[in-house]
Amino acid sequence: VLALRSALGEGVKENARRRLREVDVGDRFSRLPLPRAAVLLPLMVRGGRLHLLLTVRALQLRRSPGEVCFPGGKSEADDKDEIDTALREAKEEVGLQPEKVEVICRLVPGIDKMNHLVTPVVGFIEDTFQAAPNPDEVSEVFVVPLEYFIKPLNYKALSYKTSSGYLTRMHCFIYDDQEHRKSFKIWGLTAHFAVFLALVVFGERPTFEVDYDLDNLVLSSENNFINLYASIYERKKSNL
Repeated sequence: VLALRSALGEGVKENARRRLREVDVGDRFSRLPLPRAAVLLPLMVRGGRLHLLLTVRALQLRRSPGEVCFPGGKSEADDKDEIDTALREAKEEVGLQPEKVEVICRLVPGIDKMNHLVTPVVGFIEDTFQAAPNPDEVSEVFVVPLEYFIKPLNYKALSYKTSSGYLTRMHCFIYDDQEHRKSFKIWGLTAHFAVFLALVVFGERPTFEVDYDLDNLVLSSENNFINLYASIYERKKSNL
């Protein structure tokens, strides 16, 4: 049974690897003149299904306390690139050793409330990984089946206007975690990255509306990003 399960797990991983490598943006957006940050989207296989590891920000943090997010944070001078940033932050926040991550790709970035350019880095981790959360930064760690981000049981869309007046749709998922016996709210940029990751990996239509042309997922996600970036940049120019 174990051998079969591990073979199944490898097949699931291989399929995801192939699809994700096709959408790798590399450092194409890295030179944009915005402060940089990166997050790690840690994928693991449990029971033959892909799962995504998420964290809850500590309550004493100034910014977004108690919110669900991926391990990550701002780039530091010593970081070679966004991959370095994401791996360093994951080690600091949940005790994940960089050599235990099989980095697959970088996805189209997002822009957070503070106008940081946030690059999602996708990597596989072992299903046996035991998180050691740093209590100064992380209060909880949990996993969600990746499929939940295209076939959720509890979902709502929030319409959201960016500070520059750009109207967009924000996904909000409520996930009932049996292990922790509680519900987690996953929304904002974290939900945005999780949805895109699930769309790429599964190639299926989600049960809710998304702002992508699903037949041209990568192109439309890049166009969305460019529009968002342009709206922020216009505002920056007009502030000068």
